[in-house]
Amino acid sequence: MLQVGMFHSLEVVNEVPFGFYLDGEDKGQILLPTKSAPLGCKLGDKVNAFIYHDSDDRIIATTKRPKVFVDHCAFLKVVSVSKVGVFMDWGLEKDLLVPFSEQTYPMSEGLSYVVYVFCDEETGRLAASTRLSDFLYEESSEEGGTFEAKQEVEILVCGKTDMGYKAIINGSHLGLIFRDEVFKPIKVGHSLTAFVKRVREDGKIDLCFQFHDPTSRNSLEEQIIEDLVAHDGLSTLTDKSSADEISKRFNVSKNAYKKALGSLYRQKRILLDKTKVTLVTDSK
Repeated sequence: MLQVGMFHSLEVVNEVPFGFYLDGEDKGQILLPTKSAPLGCKLGDKVNAFIYHDSDDRIIATTKRPKVFVDHCAFLKVVSVSKVGVFMDWGLEKDLLVPFSEQTYPMSEGLSYVVYVFCDEETGRLAASTRLSDFLYEESSEEGGTFEAKQEVEILVCGKTDMGYKAIINGSHLGLIFRDEVFKPIKVGHSLTAFVKRVREDGKIDLCFQFHDPTSRNSLEEQIIEDLVAHDGLSTLTDKSSADEISKRFNVSKNAYKKALGSLYRQKRILLDKTKVTLVTDSK
């Protein structure tokens, strides 16, 4: 069965002055305009075409690749506001509608948002929504798919909260990156590789960019010592320094750096105060 919002391999069954008609199976013949057809297109050819509705609400085909498919999320820009909602640029001639009823808060022209693209059951047309929790799983479960600690995942940052950042996990689930796990600048709309830090008892998923295991911490401790040696036993990068400064030098989170400093201090390998870190030269 043909699905609107996806690519399909369809046969050319008719040629007209303004394009070609493709066999759309249960959807009937679907127009592929000349400007969207591949060079040398002819009867009997199979064309890999994306199916959607044009500005007159007719099902139409194109070989152009949109920025997002149905049942997927993307970071898109609002290009206009109308009486029925906002329209977003998704790479095709007809812009993608986000109805007012699908907006968690008013959306503004010129700004970009993470949206989920869905097919409206009543009209059969594609639309988008910022109400991500209506379409994505918020818990690791048998029904939606399970996750495990240390599992590598692909995320799309979709929101910012007082605790950190919300992210879409593998296009299907929602998770949270706590602020102290962020050691490099990230923004809404960024696509990144991350890890599942833990699955909580309620099924909610916490994310991180690295694990603070003993092996990695020991390695970081040695990097800090090497850095101190290279700078005559003195560093102004303390546990009070910004996360950005720490990330630039050691590519770790502020939390990981503080733990490594604490371990070195307890080993009496360094001295700590508010403004500097000093190497203890007689340490073994």
